[in-house]
Amino acid sequence: MQAKLLLPNRFKKIGWVILIPATILGLILCYYEFSEAWLWAKVFAIASEGSEFKYKYFTYTNANITNTVIGGLFIIGAMLVSFSKEKNEDEYIAELRLSSLLWAVFVSYVLLFLGFLFVYGTPFLDVMVYNMFTVLIIFITRFNYLMYKNSKTVLDEK
Repeated sequence: MQAKLLLPNRFKKIGWVILIPATILGLILCYYEFSEAWLWAKVFAIASEGSEFKYKYFTYTNANITNTVIGGLFIIGAMLVSFSKEKNEDEYIAELRLSSLLWAVFVSYVLLFLGFLFVYGTPFLDVMVYNMFTVLIIFITRFNYLMYKNSKTVLDEK
């Protein structure tokens, strides 16, 4: 079976180089508060906060883009890692990839459902932000675990 939508294998290494530092920086931002933001820029915004609790639309605004840059790098790195071919991509690996993706979506939505049931108020926004990344995190973890487990099984059979 031809995997038409997968990137060449060399992108997996590039993805890891982007994903690991982005993950570390993202965790630092989540758990430590900084008095000064790292990156500020004038950016185009479809919607942004204005004065007196009013929103502004289709305008330029000065914004802290630290979370935007780190989140964007995380997504790019995770997508490169997730959707790059393995060195020997075959039907079995394609099946592992599909089952891992289905498993990741299912677990992500179960966690989101639990968030809807048990988290209220402003902390729910944190749940929603974390949920944006869970499908990719769970997919990468599960797929690589199955690949590792598969490699151990093949070595034991030899």
